[in-house]
Amino acid sequence: MTLYAYKAVNEHGKSIRGLQDAANLIDLEQHLKRNKLDLVNAKVDEQLSPFGTRNIKRAELLNFFLNMEQLTRAGVPLLECLADLRDSVEDPKFREILANMVEEIEGGKKLSQAMAQYPQAFDKICVSLTHAGEDSGRLLQVFKHLTDSLKWQDEMAAHAKNIMIYPAFVGAVVLGITFFLMIYLVPQLVSFIQGMGQEIPFQTRMLIATSNFFVAYWYLILLTPVVLFVGFKVGIIYNSRLQYQLDNLKLNLWPVGPIVRKLILARFANTFAMMYASGISVLSCIANSRDIVDNRVIAASLEQVALEIESGKNLTQSFQQTHMFPPLVIRMLKVGEATGALDQALLNVSYFYDRDVKDSIHKIQVMIEPVMTLILGALLGWVMLAVLSPIYDIIGKVQL
Repeated sequence: MTLYAYKAVNEHGKSIRGLQDAANLIDLEQHLKRNKLDLVNAKVDEQLSPFGTRNIKRAELLNFFLNMEQLTRAGVPLLECLADLRDSVEDPKFREILANMVEEIEGGKKLSQAMAQYPQAFDKICVSLTHAGEDSGRLLQVFKHLTDSLKWQDEMAAHAKNIMIYPAFVGAVVLGITFFLMIYLVPQLVSFIQGMGQEIPFQTRMLIATSNFFVAYWYLILLTPVVLFVGFKVGIIYNSRLQYQLDNLKLNLWPVGPIVRKLILARFANTFAMMYASGISVLSCIANSRDIVDNRVIAASLEQVALEIESGKNLTQSFQQTHMFPPLVIRMLKVGEATGALDQALLNVSYFYDRDVKDSIHKIQVMIEPVMTLILGALLGWVMLAVLSPIYDIIGKVQL
């Protein structure tokens, strides 16, 4: 299926623009005719993600499942729920997806089958949970689980972003001040310093050389990080070994690595518990969890866990064998298996890491502020020392 951006007119002659999945232009035209629209022109939508389809934002999915839960709880039929949401969502891409889902369900498909047609909106976990809810008659509980999970993910993502906001802002300020000093201020002081007619101290010569480099090659200084970043991103996309090494670095780079690991494990435990409580088998839970951890090192460990279980080992032994998961996870898995409450044990893991991540982020933020202040102070101190040293030398030679 290809996503088309189209322009059409309705039966009243009003121009309408939108997005629609279709196999080709003929299929698109037939689809629009069923909705009493006449195609004027269409082109392939260019607002795509790196995987070829534009992903639906988490906020839209959260709103979708929250409304599905509320409407289902109120006794509104499924098709009417989807139709109401189709008419109320703001994202045109998501609106088209919901419109297509309504048509597919009217044609005899289940909700999970319709959702599976749109991986850019509904991942494997959403589809698997919905399918389990349909089979068990607990679709309302599934909608609530998904709503709670998306809220939790949104909160965790916000905490992760908080780590970067302050250093990114202060880093930009430091970079701006550095360019101002080296390109504008220092060159104006150079002629004054050189006109003193005495030997220039080493730190002053270093400052002048640095300033000359900034003036002559400022464009390289700005372009080099961009080129390196783009090259690195391209290398990651096409080199699986580099992808694996980067993911391993994310888990071990202090001080961010331990927080990333806890975030991933918290999300894994939360999702695993949600799927297991909905009646999905352990192997299916592990297989689906590999897609949501978003880290190839941990995904490889989960694949090894699945192989160990298939070979006859229990869940705790299989996780312990990978040497990837910390003692807390192993201990809670053992307790969950012994008591028959594996989902609750994993939720306890998620709660513990959730709290620990919040504390760790707060500590890092407290550490970052003085470190960035010291960096800025060191930069300004170096410039002042390099500028004032020759002046102090002259004053010291003055005979009173």
